[in-house]
Amino acid sequence: MEPRIGILVVAYNAEKTLAATLDRIPQSLQDQVVEIIVSDDHSADSTYHVGLEYQEGSRLPLTVIRQPHNLGYGGNQKAGYHLAIEHDLDIIVMLHGDGQYAPESMPDLLQPLLAGKADAVFGSRMMIKGGALKGGMPLYKFVGNKILTRFENALLGSSLSEFHSGYRAYSVDALKKIGFQRCADGFHFDTQIIIQLLHHDQRIVEVPIPTYYGDEISYVNGMAYAFDVVRDVLTYRLHRAGFGNDVLTEVGPEYAIKDDPDSSHAMLLEYFDTATPGTVLDLGCSGGLLAEGMAKRGQHVIGVDAVEIDGVRDRVEAFYLADLAKGLPKELTQSVDYVVMGDLIEHLADPAPLLRDARAHLAPNGRLITSVPNFSHWYPRLRTLLGRFDYDQRGILDATHLRFYTRKSMTALLASNGFHVLSAKPTGLPLSAIGIHGLMAKPVRFLSGVLMKLWPTLFGYQFVLEAELQDSF
Repeated sequence: MEPRIGILVVAYNAEKTLAATLDRIPQSLQDQVVEIIVSDDHSADSTYHVGLEYQEGSRLPLTVIRQPHNLGYGGNQKAGYHLAIEHDLDIIVMLHGDGQYAPESMPDLLQPLLAGKADAVFGSRMMIKGGALKGGMPLYKFVGNKILTRFENALLGSSLSEFHSGYRAYSVDALKKIGFQRCADGFHFDTQIIIQLLHHDQRIVEVPIPTYYGDEISYVNGMAYAFDVVRDVLTYRLHRAGFGNDVLTEVGPEYAIKDDPDSSHAMLLEYFDTATPGTVLDLGCSGGLLAEGMAKRGQHVIGVDAVEIDGVRDRVEAFYLADLAKGLPKELTQSVDYVVMGDLIEHLADPAPLLRDARAHLAPNGRLITSVPNFSHWYPRLRTLLGRFDYDQRGILDATHLRFYTRKSMTALLASNGFHVLSAKPTGLPLSAIGIHGLMAKPVRFLSGVLMKLWPTLFGYQFVLEAELQDSF
């Protein structure tokens, strides 16, 4: 079955250019396109009437609508994408009614989608060397485009040649996945939807397009746009690191592995680099990625979690589905050498039953290894001091955390349930999640290490605690 292709023409005060832009849609596409949606964003001129007149005399499958009030550049796109979903389209191409982007290039944008090689395709004016400036792009816009794109790539881990082209084609299935309705109504919608696509691991392909700057009116405030773009990217990176709450994206059920060398997961795995091989009970194992790392270090891992993530049984020797808030499953009867609770205890309203069950299953010389966010870290302290305490989607103030701990309170909790803490090591900031990599990470990691030694309870992001059984309990 042939895919249902649609074109969304976003138009604002485009009475002089709309008809000519529609005329330029390639004849070869007209049999493939099932609908062309012209969305007039409550223009102050006759854009809507021009569209209606064109509709009467054209054989194109036009739907012409006028928004009841001005939605903004992003808001107009959102309205069009909702229609694409409602009309059961498979692919939607966004075309500007002012003719700035060449309709003749549309087959090039569609090809990767039709071939199943992309979820989104962007037309890039930067892929043709020198083409942007030859096409009339002002030098200040060219330089700004380059600087912002490099900044965005660095923080988002992408490699796009241009973030700021408005010529795009999307798989409608991809649009359904990413929650585009959360994006802004302004011009930085285009950056926010890229953030969402990258967050959801959607495939983005770029194709070269010609640059054309005519006498069309630009409604973009360059400085305000640049500020919005920088803020959006920084907000997302900080959100990924656990600082703040980015409304663009949601955290899935699987707990991601922390790959920073001084993260809690790295420290947990480092512990098993020298630990005697034995049986590990990994509580709150999520998808089993941490368990897989322990298994590679010679441990036999049993996983337990309240949710079964796809692939977890392939990464552990045995898996039990159980509500850990009620303790360990009764089917689990064997003694173990290690109990690992990685980022788990803070998710329990009352961890005492689970800790006592863990104690009962731990061999006499066994060890409990646990990691917990540090509520005395400067970030929650500062939020509280400023009267801006609130939950985030991840990090120390993760919305799923039911209790908060400091090093002292965590040590006391373990002691009250029969464990003696042997060590409590602080972890550093999650630098890779913030977007700090490579050479840049070294001085930041060094400074973080110095500060943690000077004041571990203020600068430690988490604590990793090793505990043994109390003889007198």
